[in-house]
Amino acid sequence: MNELLVGPDVSGRMVAISGGRVVDAVGPQAMRLEAANASITPGYVNAHTHLYSGLAPLGMPNPEPPPTCFVEILERVWWRLDRALDPDSLRASARLYIANALLSGTTTILDHHESPEMIEGSLDVLASAYGELGARGLLAYGATERNHGRAEATAGLAECARFARHGATDTVQAAVALHASFTVSDETIAEAAALCSDLNAVMHVHVAEDGADVVDAKERGYAGPLERLERLGALPEGSILAHGIHLSADQVRRASDEGCWWVQNPRSNEGNEVGYAASLQAAARVALGTDGWPAEMTVEAEALERLGTAAQDDGSRRSGRLDAGHGLVADLFGTSSDVLTRGAVGDLVVSDSEGPRHVVVAGQVVVRDGRLVHGDLEAIRQEAERQAQALWTRMGAL
Repeated sequence: MNELLVGPDVSGRMVAISGGRVVDAVGPQAMRLEAANASITPGYVNAHTHLYSGLAPLGMPNPEPPPTCFVEILERVWWRLDRALDPDSLRASARLYIANALLSGTTTILDHHESPEMIEGSLDVLASAYGELGARGLLAYGATERNHGRAEATAGLAECARFARHGATDTVQAAVALHASFTVSDETIAEAAALCSDLNAVMHVHVAEDGADVVDAKERGYAGPLERLERLGALPEGSILAHGIHLSADQVRRASDEGCWWVQNPRSNEGNEVGYAASLQAAARVALGTDGWPAEMTVEAEALERLGTAAQDDGSRRSGRLDAGHGLVADLFGTSSDVLTRGAVGDLVVSDSEGPRHVVVAGQVVVRDGRLVHGDLEAIRQEAERQAQALWTRMGAL
């Protein structure tokens, strides 16, 4: 069994890891990882993102004409990008995103994926990137009907089921996902609920990111998108609900009290001009995500502080959202939520004044002295740039 002893750091802390979990002690033959003049902290958790957006910073063209609302942003940008993906561009996107995440000290990435023209096997492409570079994560395909109707949704749910049964590992788990309720029928939501029960899996879904989601649910005869998912049985305990901007405090609190996790994504919400999720202050279970933005969680936390202060959000609740992801990871992986203590996942970062020096996931060193152990960042970026140009060409033809 692989064993690792990290430290001591500047505070004298030492962390022992065996079998991927933190333990009280390891044997004398354990590998040692120094932490002199540095601090040992738990790895960061990105509780909601989209790996397929990893190439976007590499010159993605602006849409013409410019979008005038959130739904048009989806239609003219992200729903064109995901339709243009092929296996090579998806792999390059995932590898670049995960590589940069690990180098920034983010050890766990909860992904919500869509590639409508390449559904079956798409989660395997993502899982291979996690496995090659050594990250922890959660994968699910966001079923939708927005391109090819119910057949598309059925294929998306089938990909969730296939991966859960045949692709998940100790460090990359599976969920069931829906894009957002305004892109699916009641029949699809009910099928997703049944699949959650069959797989004993959680749901990962966008909820009330924009007012259009609320309007759609009401036109279908529901009080809102949250109530629609609840009534159709699609929110088992532990489910992950992204955004929650256009909801009341009572709605948010109820879902949290019933065991769901909310994920706030401040940079994305600001960029899409959909509002600030002030009602999330009513929930006890709120983690921090990036919704496709880079997995630089300290930068996300700074954006949350800036936007939360401007919105007069509850600072006492806001301050805990960066760390709340550890509780979500503990739920998903059946470990202790008390980080860096016996039973917790063996994910940590050794940081000094220049940033992360070493990064460990499940007891395996994945970044050493600021460099990837299982990949070359420059080579990953060069391939990403090559794939990005081909992707922009395909997008332009759609």
